[in-house]
Amino acid sequence: MEWTAWFDAPEYEFARQVLQRGIATLYFVAFLSSLNQFPALLGERGLLPVPDFLARSSRLRRPTLFSWRYTDRLLRTVCWAGLAIAATIVMGLPQLGPPWVPLLAFLALWLLYMSIVNVGQTFYGFGWEMLLLEAGFIVAFLGSDQTPPPRTILILLAWLVFRLEFGAGMIKIRGGREWRDLTALYYHHETQPMPGPLSRQAHLLPKPWHRIEVLGNHFAQLVVPFFLFAPQPLASMAAGIIIFTQLWLVASGNFAWLNWMAILLAFAAVSDPVAHAVIPAIPLDWHAASAGTAAGAGAGAAGAAGSQAPVAWLVVVLVATVLLVVLSYRPVENLFSRYQLMNAAFNRWQLGNTYGAFGTVTKQRIEIVVEGTFAADPDDAADWREYGFRGKPGDVRRIPRQWAPYHLRLDWLMWFLPLRTVHEQWFYAFLAKLLVADRPTLRLLRHDPFDGARPRWVRASSYLYRFATREEFRATGQRWIRMLLDESIPPLSLPPGD
Repeated sequence: MEWTAWFDAPEYEFARQVLQRGIATLYFVAFLSSLNQFPALLGERGLLPVPDFLARSSRLRRPTLFSWRYTDRLLRTVCWAGLAIAATIVMGLPQLGPPWVPLLAFLALWLLYMSIVNVGQTFYGFGWEMLLLEAGFIVAFLGSDQTPPPRTILILLAWLVFRLEFGAGMIKIRGGREWRDLTALYYHHETQPMPGPLSRQAHLLPKPWHRIEVLGNHFAQLVVPFFLFAPQPLASMAAGIIIFTQLWLVASGNFAWLNWMAILLAFAAVSDPVAHAVIPAIPLDWHAASAGTAAGAGAGAAGAAGSQAPVAWLVVVLVATVLLVVLSYRPVENLFSRYQLMNAAFNRWQLGNTYGAFGTVTKQRIEIVVEGTFAADPDDAADWREYGFRGKPGDVRRIPRQWAPYHLRLDWLMWFLPLRTVHEQWFYAFLAKLLVADRPTLRLLRHDPFDGARPRWVRASSYLYRFATREEFRATGQRWIRMLLDESIPPLSLPPGD
């Protein structure tokens, strides 16, 4: 039917390939992160055990496969299933079949990962968790290689990156004064949750450059997103600016898969002709190139991208489109509200969410340092040994590592402790696990100073950290300068005989 031709967007095949395979890759990383960390953090003997959480939340409203029963074995089964499905999408196997196959594959990823997030408590309370869920649901309706990309779904993906970018921009303008007076990046590279290997060099750039960075950020988040809906090549140019700014954030910090998701979503606005102009190796007519490899010209013509999608598939796509448009009402309302929410879900399925980050910037970096000792008397004369974390700063000579898009959940929660309180239930549980040298907990760390033995005492102290200047680094070899502030949690030990 001619009237359906508008819904087909064959000139966005490269965008579809990037979106499907890229987002499936991020799901793979998310399931791998959960497989490696969830049992120690939230498992049957974790810091915040899911069985206890389910017992307290007998009528858990959010959907999860663990509503009736949780076991670490079931969690690992869910993770391995998610890894397998994500890997097949990355290889392009479901996309070879009818559009229902990648649809079911992505919906399975969405449901499996939602099951984990909805029992993940504070360790899964990050905006990029709901972003991954919402993106996976929308991408499920991009179809397969047998059908052209649906235009309405591409628009919805552009709308998602608009909410992500514009929402973050509005949070900043309404937030701390440092964003309005252009001084935010005097501090951010140093005080961000998990610095990367280039964060110190970024921090040491001249202050005028940091002011330019903030201006560029405001332009990229408050102006550029509107052009994602402009005619080509303006839409692709807007996507390119977003991709470039997000790559700078990737290079200068570790924000799990947040920046990578923004990069992938921006490709929804990149057309094949523009992609081909930038990288000639990308086919100008993707489907025609694919058809040329088919057995026979007739088969190639039958599989060409100009063919319209089946009416049944079109109906499914339109129903999903209407659903997502209706769910967009609350995010739109929130964007223009004086009391804008940041990273909030408005329904139990975590679709049509609102996003944003770093409305205010921390001016000083305070780190919680955890130490243990074998000594019978836990005074300052005791031999206190420091536990090393994988991502968060500790050793003042160590170069921060690049971890993103992998998510180190324990390290991220450690950053929040001095901003809230060290007297968190999970943190006391963590200290107790160190006292018994719990192996799953110790595997979350980079360095156990006791090589698996039980310390007699543990304590937590607050330190002020800052990046060393170039002169200080040449003199001391230290990348961080730190100063003891106070003893946040005094020495703790287990009861006798425990």
